[in-house]
Amino acid sequence: MSTDGSGRPTVSPGGSGRPAVFLVDDHAMVRTGVRTELGDAVTVVGEAADVAGAVEGIRAAVPDVVLLDVHLPGGGGRAVLEELRAELPSVRWLALSVSDAAEDVIAVIRAGARGYVTKTISGPDLRDAVRRVADGDVVFSPRLAGFVLDAFAASSSPAPEDPATDPGLDLLSAREREVMQLLARGYTYREIGSRLFISVKTVESHASNVLRKLQLSNRNELTRWAATNRLL
Repeated sequence: MSTDGSGRPTVSPGGSGRPAVFLVDDHAMVRTGVRTELGDAVTVVGEAADVAGAVEGIRAAVPDVVLLDVHLPGGGGRAVLEELRAELPSVRWLALSVSDAAEDVIAVIRAGARGYVTKTISGPDLRDAVRRVADGDVVFSPRLAGFVLDAFAASSSPAPEDPATDPGLDLLSAREREVMQLLARGYTYREIGSRLFISVKTVESHASNVLRKLQLSNRNELTRWAATNRLL
């Protein structure tokens, strides 16, 4: 159930005590399947297939819970969170994605999601996750919680005097730093290219340079490195 600014319960747009849920996924068949699995445990008050449609629809509906896919046309689920989280503090966000990559999990949780479950989740577990998030709980698919704990443990470590101590950062050009931060936050190459107005091929080249200069093997290691150096 949503609350107003004073913490008092408000009437859910769905009525009947059921959480009002807004679905965001770029595949219509997925949205249909999710509607079916949720059944009458919730009231679906809207749906969208991309970032722009999600922002407009959620702003109009002000649901209790948004079931949000991570990878969307127009900037990804994180872009929806960044646009609306401060504006709509009563709305709770639950990521529902095919991805179980650490960088995807960490990126949306840092942006304000209250949980992250994968699309392998069963119908009953999904209904339970939505109810729990609506009630203010935090929900993760079992193996994903470790990613978040590791990331926040790293970022809550005592801060050194300098903002980042890894000398590898000085080896990166200004553009490589931009690419590095977006990679560490979970953006895809295509999303990074759209944000920086460069081609996917150029993004791939910068990403390769970043990993080589920082002596890292993959994006998971890059995300941990960026969290440790407080660059997310």
